Amino acid sequence: MGLQEDLIAALDAERVSTGNDDRRRHGTDESWHPPAAPDIVVYPRSTEECAAVVRLCKRHGTPIVPFGAGTSLEGHIAALEGGVSIDTAQMDQILRLSVEDMDVTVQAGVTRRQLDTRLRPEGVFFSVDPGADASVGGMVATGASGTTSVRYGTMRENVINLTVVTADGEIVKTKSRARKSSAGYDLTRLFIGSEGTLGLITEITLRLQPTPESMTSAACAFPTLDNAVDAVIEVLAHAIPVARIELLDDAQIDAVNRHFELQLEVAPTLMLEFHGTPAETEAQAKDVEAIANGHGALGFAWAADETERRALWHARHGAYESARALRPGAQGFTTDACVPISNLAAMLKETKQDLDESGLTAPIVGHVGDGNFHLAILVDPDDADELQRAKDLNDRLVRRAIAYDGTCTGEHGVGYGKAAFLELEHGPHALAMMRAIKTALDPDGLFNPGKVLGPVPD
Repeated sequence: MGLQEDLIAALDAERVSTGNDDRRRHGTDESWHPPAAPDIVVYPRSTEECAAVVRLCKRHGTPIVPFGAGTSLEGHIAALEGGVSIDTAQMDQILRLSVEDMDVTVQAGVTRRQLDTRLRPEGVFFSVDPGADASVGGMVATGASGTTSVRYGTMRENVINLTVVTADGEIVKTKSRARKSSAGYDLTRLFIGSEGTLGLITEITLRLQPTPESMTSAACAFPTLDNAVDAVIEVLAHAIPVARIELLDDAQIDAVNRHFELQLEVAPTLMLEFHGTPAETEAQAKDVEAIANGHGALGFAWAADETERRALWHARHGAYESARALRPGAQGFTTDACVPISNLAAMLKETKQDLDESGLTAPIVGHVGDGNFHLAILVDPDDADELQRAKDLNDRLVRRAIAYDGTCTGEHGVGYGKAAFLELEHGPHALAMMRAIKTALDPDGLFNPGKVLGPVPD
């Protein structure tokens, strides 16, 4: 039998698709990168079914591209060599929740909002918040982070263990549920950020946090980006445990004002949130306000209640869509540089100057407490010259970040869009080590070929 017939026998006809629309959707993400459709899409419901699919793909020598929610931004899900897209959407079970241990085990297709809905009545929450309603498996695969990472950490700090299917179709658990272990290599973190190139992530155990008794939010405008960044550096130096501290430039504030009907001052702005008891959040807010005033703050716009707090963060999470609304019909070309925070002010200043000289429109937003920021470059996808200018701007931005001892990607991942920068960032010997790991775990190169490390060298 052919691969399609074998897959139908292993699953069922309804969960094996070769329809053009389904294939096209599974080769297209949210980025500007050209899509590439797989040959077949399958929908397993368990780790065992995933293992059966991988074994069949290995037997037929067919590439495998894992698929979560399709919200990635660097071409991660493009099937560059065709093959089988393994969609985890039907792997949506929350398998175990332990409030006592403050952890939860989920299948890879569970989405962030689905998990939040289940956890909220228990008085706990999962802290990593990338904005999009991404799948947990996808968040692990890309090493995602988000607005709360300055306090609670990224996926690397919040994943306890994984269940993965190897290139041989074997099922492996990377670690126990113990909060610490010195037993062997750290396989869990090897797979976090591997972008589907080393194996198929099917189950995840996550660290949880208690829901804060009190949450307070505010927006604080500054005369310049330098003033805002300097204030953040001082806040962090004083070890004030802010839960969120996000930076939006004047162009991005103008965009969210228009799109979400807000009245924020159009200036470089920090969006802040404080978690704790009422007394703790009040003390944190007062300390941060005093520091901000020392750096020329133009005033705090406090969220008066929970409705206003949610509206403020809804606008922050909608920064990308509001930026695109500035130029209807334009495509968003997103960047993802991250530098040590001490270099952030210089990095932003040079980037702003470069942006102005390019003639492109690109609001800036970022997780400033981590030194991570994004440009949403608005381009006409049919204008080859404009797209090339955007690519050139991104190239200079990445090289500038690496020169400032930073990285080409703080959270979006490499995909195939950033693969060309890995050697520049890590050096040839580190890249050779990564290739050796890839070869050891996936000797036939079937898992997401062309991603992270780029094409296999001749």
